Amino acid sequence: VQLQASGGGLVQAGDSLRLSCAASGRTFSTYNMGWFRQAPGKERELVAAIRWSGDSTYYADSVKGRFTISRDNAKSTVYLQMNSLKPEDTAVYYCSALRPGPGSYVTTKYGTPFGSWGQGTQVTVSS
Repeated sequence: VQLQASGGGLVQAGDSLRLSCAASGRTFSTYNMGWFRQAPGKERELVAAIRWSGDSTYYADSVKGRFTISRDNAKSTVYLQMNSLKPEDTAVYYCSALRPGPGSYVTTKYGTPFGSWGQGTQVTVSS
């Protein structure tokens, strides 16, 4: 599946942004999906994940209560609504399909990324 993230930008602390990730291919609706971010000098981290049916979601503690992941399988798109943005949210955001496997709760229920990352979208939050 090919993925294209969009919707990033430069905002002030406290503002909101909505990221979109459009997928090509007919199998989007069968994949769990995740949003990741990578800040300069840091490793890429999972921010939020959603199961293929949309019935279950996961959030990193750092974004819980501020970010919401959702998906529209008819449009082959996954979204990340980001509210109350903070300077520490500054990063390049990527989406990825996930493949469940053995390991932690998140790995078992949602999975780990596979396939190409595609182009991310830059989010910059000024204080």
